[in-house]
Amino acid sequence: MEEGGGGCRTPTRDIPAAVVCPPPPRKKAMYLKKRKPPKNGYFQPPDLEAFFAGPARTEACA
Repeated sequence: MEEGGGGCRTPTRDIPAAVVCPPPPRKKAMYLKKRKPPKNGYFQPPDLEAFFAGPARTEACA
């Protein structure tokens, strides 16, 4: 390699103009697929209120 003049220099060629960025990719089309109900039906708990009721409360403070 040949070193001439030493030091750093500003490039003498033209600097290319800024390139425009490409647009973002398009989103895929959203579609909802209609589902059929299950053949055996939905789960029906025997007594949901009793399940979440918890233990009976007792009056501790009078």
